[in-house]
Amino acid sequence: MLPIERLRRTIAHQSCDRPPVIPQIFAHAANVAGRSVDEYLASSATAAECQLAAWRHYGLDAVFAVLDLTVEAEALGGTVVHRHGTYPTISVPPFTPDRDFPQLALPDPATAGRMPEVVDMVARLRAGIGDAAALVGLVQGPLTMAVQLVGMERTLFLAVDETNRFVHLLNYATQISRNFGLAQLAAGADIVLVFEPAACPEIVPAGMFREMIGPRVAHLAAAFKRAEAKASWLHIAGQTAAILPLYSALGIDIGNVDYCVDLDKLRDTLSENTLCLNGNIKPLSFVTDDADSIRQAADALLARFDGRGGFILSSGCEIPPEADEANVAAMVGAARLWRSGQR
Repeated sequence: MLPIERLRRTIAHQSCDRPPVIPQIFAHAANVAGRSVDEYLASSATAAECQLAAWRHYGLDAVFAVLDLTVEAEALGGTVVHRHGTYPTISVPPFTPDRDFPQLALPDPATAGRMPEVVDMVARLRAGIGDAAALVGLVQGPLTMAVQLVGMERTLFLAVDETNRFVHLLNYATQISRNFGLAQLAAGADIVLVFEPAACPEIVPAGMFREMIGPRVAHLAAAFKRAEAKASWLHIAGQTAAILPLYSALGIDIGNVDYCVDLDKLRDTLSENTLCLNGNIKPLSFVTDDADSIRQAADALLARFDGRGGFILSSGCEIPPEADEANVAAMVGAARLWRSGQR
C-alpha cells in the first residue's frame, strides 16, 4: 500500500495494512545524511538531499519540506540571529504593534527572502520521492506568525488592550500563511502542516483559540483543501487536551498530540470524534533512552489505539536533531511490524 493511501485510509478510520509512522524529522535528517545542521539550514538543495536520505534510511511514510521557523519574518525584514549547530531565531521582529496591518504588502513566496528556497525544497522532494511517500510542507499558524512579526509580549498586549489591532494582525498573518501554503501545494506538497505552538492553552486561554485562532485555522484548512491538499494537519504542542476536541469542527483531519497529554482521557473525550491523532512519544526520549524503550512505548501506543483507528505513530513534537538513529528506527520498526489485533 502506498503511504499516501495508508494515510488517507487512516484519516478516514478505515483499515489498512499497518499504521502510518511519521516522525517529525526536520534537521535530524542532516545527521542521517552525514551533513551538519548548518549545511541543512543554508541550502534547500542540501536540506532536500538530507530529507531523502532520512526517508530511505528509516523507511518513512512522509518527508517534511521544512527549513526553520524564521523564514517568513525574515522575508518581511526581521533580523535573524544564526547560531552554530541549531535553528536561527528572530532577534528583532519586522514590525511594531502600531503598524497599519491591513495596508501592509504581503510577501510573495516566489521572490521574498528564503520563501522560494522552501518552495524549491518541496519541488526537489516531490521529484525525489514520486508517489512513494507523502510530502508535508509547513506554515506557521496565525498566532505563531503574529508573534514572529511583532514579538510575543507585544502580541499578547495587543490581544488584551487593542483587540481590533490584534485582529488585523491575525488576519495579516493568516494571509501570509495562506499564500505560502498554497505555493507549497502548487510545487507538489500533499499536505501543509499548520504549526501553531503559540496557541497552546498553557500560553493563551482556550477561549482565545475558540473565538479568534480557530476560525483562522479553519480558513487555512479550507483554502488548502480547495487547492487539493490530501489532508489538513494542525500542530500545537504542549497540554492541548482542552482544545483538541474542537479540531474536527475546524476542518482539521490530523491533530498533533504531545507527550504530556493523557491519552486515555483524550480517547474518551474523542469517543465520537473522527479526528486522526498524531503522536506522542516524548521527543527527548529519542536522545536519552534506548531502542528497546522506544519500541515498547511505540507498541503501547499502537495497542491503545488499535480499536479506535485514526492514529499515526510519531513523536510528540520534532525529533531533536541529535537524536539517536537507532531510537528513531525502533519507532519506525514498531509500526512496520504491527498487525492489528496480534499484540
